[in-house]
Amino acid sequence: MSDLLRPESTTDLVGSAAALWEVVREAPPLTHCITNAVVTGFTANVLLAAGAAPAMVDIVGEAELFAGVASGLLINLGTPTPEQRAAILEAVAGATASGTPWVLDPVAIGTLPIRTALAHDLANQRPTAIRGNASEILALAGVSAGGRGVDATDSTDAAADAAAALATRTGAVVAVSGPVDLLTDGERILRLANGHELLTRVTGGGCALGAVMAALLGAARVTGHDALTAVAAASLGYTIAAEHAATTARGPGSFAVSLLDALAALRPEDLVAEARVESGAR
Repeated sequence: MSDLLRPESTTDLVGSAAALWEVVREAPPLTHCITNAVVTGFTANVLLAAGAAPAMVDIVGEAELFAGVASGLLINLGTPTPEQRAAILEAVAGATASGTPWVLDPVAIGTLPIRTALAHDLANQRPTAIRGNASEILALAGVSAGGRGVDATDSTDAAADAAAALATRTGAVVAVSGPVDLLTDGERILRLANGHELLTRVTGGGCALGAVMAALLGAARVTGHDALTAVAAASLGYTIAAEHAATTARGPGSFAVSLLDALAALRPEDLVAEARVESGAR
């Protein structure tokens, strides 16, 4: 990673994050999503609002080709039907061959055997980033049986050591979502304190964040910023937009709409002014 731009301070990180959002707006990254049936429309709208170009290509025979030309790829295991599982393996092969950065979101793994086995297989194929709640990350690291379906039963801090070990083993940046998000590349640890509780009341709130991470990783591929910076940029922009959306929302329904508006209105200077980041070494 020595040839990549690696911020040396929190100030540098936030500045780099803001710069990556500018790149997304200037050159929308083509973001290939293989995601679950519950959140497809919301995820596409989040990407459009953020400035990216979404493509929901999950057909066997097309997924590998498309991953090869995309800027970034999201693999979300929320509803892994047989055909989608085959398309996922195709897409990851295409991304690997072309160097397309990709994000693994191991939704609800642990007690559910098909998705759990698939998640472990995919984690061994060098994803660029892995995003999940604390229970999902603990399950993928092999130290827990997972949470209650898509809901975490573990705290973010409880997953810190497992996340760092998983990052070291897979080469991925691991992002643990929670009231305070924890990001690590196995060496460095970031804690991001932006966000709002209403994100947990909207179906697809976390899933869409994985897609934004794929988009920002695509932008970082152009600029030369490292994966931890790109994943942090995605989390910061998304959670700051959530805070803005919550100021006008009357509940989960209006929040979902307001989040799209807030993402579209997000300015790089908002990240500089409002990001709450704590950094350190493992």
